[in-house]
Amino acid sequence: MWRYAVQRILEAIPLLFLVTLVTYFLMNLTPGGPLSLYMHNPKVAPQTLHLLAVQMGLTKPWYVRYFLWLWSLLHGNWGYSYFSGQPVLALIGQRLPNTLILMGSSFIISLGIGIPLGIYVATHQYSLQDHVFSFASFFAWAMPSFFFGLLLQTIFAVRLGWLPVSGMYSVYQPPSLGQLLQHLILPAFVLGLGSLAGWSRYMRSGILEVIRQDYIRTARAKGLSERKVVWKHALKNALLPIVTIIGLDLPGFFGGAVITEEIFAWPGMGRLFLSSLNERDYPVQMAGLLIGAILLVVGNLLADLTYSLLDPRIQYR
Repeated sequence: MWRYAVQRILEAIPLLFLVTLVTYFLMNLTPGGPLSLYMHNPKVAPQTLHLLAVQMGLTKPWYVRYFLWLWSLLHGNWGYSYFSGQPVLALIGQRLPNTLILMGSSFIISLGIGIPLGIYVATHQYSLQDHVFSFASFFAWAMPSFFFGLLLQTIFAVRLGWLPVSGMYSVYQPPSLGQLLQHLILPAFVLGLGSLAGWSRYMRSGILEVIRQDYIRTARAKGLSERKVVWKHALKNALLPIVTIIGLDLPGFFGGAVITEEIFAWPGMGRLFLSSLNERDYPVQMAGLLIGAILLVVGNLLADLTYSLLDPRIQYR
């Protein structure tokens, strides 16, 4: 398995190179640039704009700037922000842990609620619970995250006053774990809602397909309880396609954090990436896109390795 994992990682290197190359090319084709905010300011002289362009290296062709950026990246230097002048790695170090906390919490919510919920409604097919679940899951799947976030803020924070509106900690009290958990509930639930609805639907379909197999009938004929039949025999095989979906959805948590963090003023990578888009901050944009691409590769690799744990017949060499 380890040999297979190393092989997949080596195969991912040219893929990441191609992703960064295409991304950098398309990024430089977009209208405007890092200096577009100053071009229409009469107080900024053209000489000053040219000096800034030279200092940032914007006078060089895009492919030259790309390979200079790639060379620095390979030596551990992710560049400097055009807007703040700080090292990109320092900005990531400040924000990435907060985003990982939000992503991990939403992942746990989606997995901990979606999988058992899908199993429950699959074992109660065509019941009232199944119909209610189908309506609620499709509604949640179609609900835009920004609208759902504002709705939860209005209900639970503004009207009921149960939870804080935004932020990561209270500005009036010293930071604590209790404050973090209170501030985390709404954004984590909003970020994980789409995956929760989707995974539960896939889990329902997987269980319904598996429980019609012959080995499930044999397990029931042996006198096993329905609980053991579902959780011990059907679940492992039903999880195989779900693992693929979960692996592909892993970078979706990172992308969804852009909107969720902006709505709830969560100080993470999402807000940093969104501000870099507005400011045309190319080094920060490339860092965010590279992290998203790495998460996609890691998610697919973890999904493939999980197959062998769920089904011993699958072996990687």
